[in-house]
Amino acid sequence: MVPDEAARVAFWVEYMEQSYVLTEAIMRHPLQESREGFASIPAAAEAAGVDVRFSTTLLAGQFERLFFIRQSLMPDLMAIARDMNTRGWILKVEDGYRTRQMQTALGRAPAVFDRILQSCIRECGGGRPPVDLVSRRAMVLVANVPLTGTHMAGAAVDISVLRRDDGAEVWRGKPYLEMSEYTPMDSPFVNAEERQNRQEITRVMERHGFLHYPGEFWHYNKGDSLYQIQARTGQPGRYGPVDWDRATNTVTPYADPRGLLTPLDVLESLLQQAMERLGG
Repeated sequence: MVPDEAARVAFWVEYMEQSYVLTEAIMRHPLQESREGFASIPAAAEAAGVDVRFSTTLLAGQFERLFFIRQSLMPDLMAIARDMNTRGWILKVEDGYRTRQMQTALGRAPAVFDRILQSCIRECGGGRPPVDLVSRRAMVLVANVPLTGTHMAGAAVDISVLRRDDGAEVWRGKPYLEMSEYTPMDSPFVNAEERQNRQEITRVMERHGFLHYPGEFWHYNKGDSLYQIQARTGQPGRYGPVDWDRATNTVTPYADPRGLLTPLDVLESLLQQAMERLGG
């Protein structure tokens, strides 16, 4: 290992385990789905006259991103965008609502799965990691249980922030989407300016009620079970994983919100394929 590699791996493992404990808390937290419909972020931004940008990449290399969130969250998101414009920033929405199909494909996409596996190999000191460890990490990194995935609830946005004067990103240490010891919001491996940028962006988001997920410096959510836990409201989550009928703007709660999107037998097969891709 390089001189600080052991410390980096130790931090990563601690962060992974703390995040897993949080996912377990989310699964235990009560949920009372509001059945509230969705609203379009681009349409709201146009109507509000605020400058908001959107990712043009395909999710998992195949899906157009759905820039929608629950209707009652939109005023706060537009207030955030306006505040950012006022201070010379532009909110860039990287991702919004994800369907079950999108989230499942994201967790199984080679580009994503290989990164999860590589982190597990690094954690184990080399060699093929056990499938139980990969499953545990996938719970955190790609929300392999729907109830823990606030994107499937339509209650979260992944964001970057740009400068209005030159379009450059307000740098947070790494670009979206990162899976390393730089990923946690409070990572000790970013420099002072990068940490300050993370904190200033978070202050703008949280001023309007979108709380940060500690495990990812780009993820903010409101109204779901994670939010209720973080805000210590004592209230059940208002938004859980739902199937959305875009034509009628109606939602149907998942019948199996605690079921694995990628079961262990499928995960074992994906693990073997990834090991072969990585030459292991």
